[in-house]
Amino acid sequence: MPPIARHLVAALCCAGLLSACGGGGGNSGGSTTAASFSPQLLASGQQIFRFDTFGDEAQWTDALRMHEVIEQAVSPAVALSVGLKVDAQALPPALVAAIQAGQVDLGSPAATLALLKLDAVVGVKGQVESVNGVDRLRRVGITCALCHSTVDDSFAKGIGKRLDGWPNRDLDPGAIIALSPALDAKARAVYSSWGKGKFDPRFNVDGVSRPVVIPPAFGLAGIPKVTFTGDGDSPAYWNRYVSVVEMGGQGSFVEPRLNLSITHGTQDLVSSKLPALEAYQLSLAAPAAPVGSFDPAAALRGQLLFAGKAQCVTCHSGATFTDAASRLHPPGDSVADPESPSYASRSATGQYRTTPLRGAWQHPPYLHDGSAATFDAVVDRYNQRMGLGLSQQEIADVAQYLKSL
Repeated sequence: MPPIARHLVAALCCAGLLSACGGGGGNSGGSTTAASFSPQLLASGQQIFRFDTFGDEAQWTDALRMHEVIEQAVSPAVALSVGLKVDAQALPPALVAAIQAGQVDLGSPAATLALLKLDAVVGVKGQVESVNGVDRLRRVGITCALCHSTVDDSFAKGIGKRLDGWPNRDLDPGAIIALSPALDAKARAVYSSWGKGKFDPRFNVDGVSRPVVIPPAFGLAGIPKVTFTGDGDSPAYWNRYVSVVEMGGQGSFVEPRLNLSITHGTQDLVSSKLPALEAYQLSLAAPAAPVGSFDPAAALRGQLLFAGKAQCVTCHSGATFTDAASRLHPPGDSVADPESPSYASRSATGQYRTTPLRGAWQHPPYLHDGSAATFDAVVDRYNQRMGLGLSQQEIADVAQYLKSL
């Protein structure tokens, strides 16, 4: 590298505008890490994140009757096909051996009930009872882990060790909800249209269908305004919204900016759990880019472009790669909102937060609506929208840098 380029890289790194090229993901640059919380609080938060339904069985069982669907028609094969994951570490050795030997009928819903009894279906909590020697699914609910965890596929596709905080972009929430016998054809068609890795957390509030990609729950430490639209400063705000408004948990959510006040049930099963849940989420570091997943030389060139010609650092600034601490952006700044109403216009702020980039290699597609399949597509769209004049090689170099974060 020419001496002037080395000096530029050093200056930018010292200014906190760039990370060390090829460095690990680590935390997102904030001071909050797992060490900031007691082991007891983190253990409680992990338990809540993985297994607590906040009493949302009232929605998924009583209203949507999903227990009937699962018991009658959802085999492990079907569950895996819509992106549900299985925690291999929850499986006893005898069952692991039986699966490996082909002795378990993965096409049978009864096998799904067996997995639910073991708490092995990530993000799904079922109450299974034996009636005359036959397992029956009495109640079912969902947890935070349904959308915000996946597995490492170490046993088989969709079966492995949990990866908490990783967005499950294989999950098809709409297709799962559309299985409910309580829905009419019109609602079922809307849910079925969303596709894998997408969910519209406003659909059941305003009736508009504009799904966004499921966001990560890792790398949030030090990040102000953790949602796409910056509605709340902390994970606790969004956790309350999702647990009550989306999951159907027992508790209350009030948002005057949306004229929204929703209460489910007569007891609050949400509020007391939010501190531990937030602590656990803040302890989840963004994953480092895998060795060999990017070109180091191209990434270094891209790093210089990121801070210079490509103008990325104008918004994706500092160690957290976001300017959300100081500002939000109007929908017109987005390169992913061609339709009206915009997703932002349906939010409490009406604006967008600049997305932090640590660990972004893990969760394509990109932009809040998932309309860019790759980093190259993201950079190319900004290049065209902003008239940056980047060459195809420069676009590729910036993309390699993004892969390294």
